Amino acid sequence: MNQNAIITGASKRIGRAITEHLASQGWSVLIHFNHSPDQAVELAASLSARYPEQKFKTIQADLAVPAEVGTLINQGILELGHLDLLINNASVFVPGSIGKTSLELLDSQFSINFQAPFFLMRDFSTLCKKGNIINLIDTRITANKPDYAAYTLSKKALWELTKMAALEFAPDIRVNAIAPGVTLAPSDLGDDYLLNLATHIPMKRPGGLDPILKSLEFILGNPYLTGQLLFADGGENLGTINPVKK
Repeated sequence: MNQNAIITGASKRIGRAITEHLASQGWSVLIHFNHSPDQAVELAASLSARYPEQKFKTIQADLAVPAEVGTLINQGILELGHLDLLINNASVFVPGSIGKTSLELLDSQFSINFQAPFFLMRDFSTLCKKGNIINLIDTRITANKPDYAAYTLSKKALWELTKMAALEFAPDIRVNAIAPGVTLAPSDLGDDYLLNLATHIPMKRPGGLDPILKSLEFILGNPYLTGQLLFADGGENLGTINPVKK
């Protein structure tokens, strides 16, 4: 039987890399997007041409709208026949200390980064009955820096949900998480931005996408693993350090 996945935020950046990687491993993918229809359609067409025996469909949904979130898993089943894997990758990342966080900012961070994954996980469990769920967290959850307070708290909550769901959904559904670190620069910044950040972490270099993809493979290939978080962050979760002066 073919393996089918639904990936949120699948048309760009980390989500796109995960989609392309799974496609190369024989997976069919439902490519979720919100504001990037052109990239999603282009990705689906490109993958369909490379892997004609697999299916690559696109679906638009605003993860801040509960009614749209509530249709995604069912639509994935309708499009692909069944689902074996849910990857909660989509997130929003907006700065703001606690003192500068408005109700609107808190709601936006939690609705997309926590509430949408919560209900997608619930629906996957109810409708699919078995398979894998992988949540993209963030190495920031190990610290309490307040510069992205609402974002960080939403990711901390998602990690706690990962463990809770792993316990409730076992043994038929495994639930795990990956925490990237210095991976990709924002679209308006170059490689120097990442290189500067990396001077403060143990491995002294950006990780890029490969550690995330290797973590994904480890989770999928280890049928006894559930409720775990893999830090693909070059040791950043251990604490940042000062740059080495030479």
